[in-house]
Amino acid sequence: MASLIQGTLDMLVLRTLLFGPAHGHGIAKHIQRTSEDVLQVEHGSLYPALHRLERQGWIVSKWEQAKDRNRELKFYRLTAAGRKQLLAEESKWQEVTRAIGLVMAPPEKS
Repeated sequence: MASLIQGTLDMLVLRTLLFGPAHGHGIAKHIQRTSEDVLQVEHGSLYPALHRLERQGWIVSKWEQAKDRNRELKFYRLTAAGRKQLLAEESKWQEVTRAIGLVMAPPEKS
């Protein structure tokens, strides 16, 4: 499993929550599944990130009864500020990946 580039976990969590509320384990599984098992988010990284995002006001949490379980789980939701932050993060990510691509495969000079 690949480790995440510093700063990308927040963006991946925000992106995951764009699809709707989720609990921590569900967020980690979504990232793993959609990355075709390349990215695995450890709980030791995920929960501090969730708390950080909540302090920033980008997500909110609420304890709710799980549909398929007989216990409560903490579900996280994206806020309007979180949506705005996600757009900013995605823009930065596109810029960085483009720059890395240029270094890894520079255009041929004519």
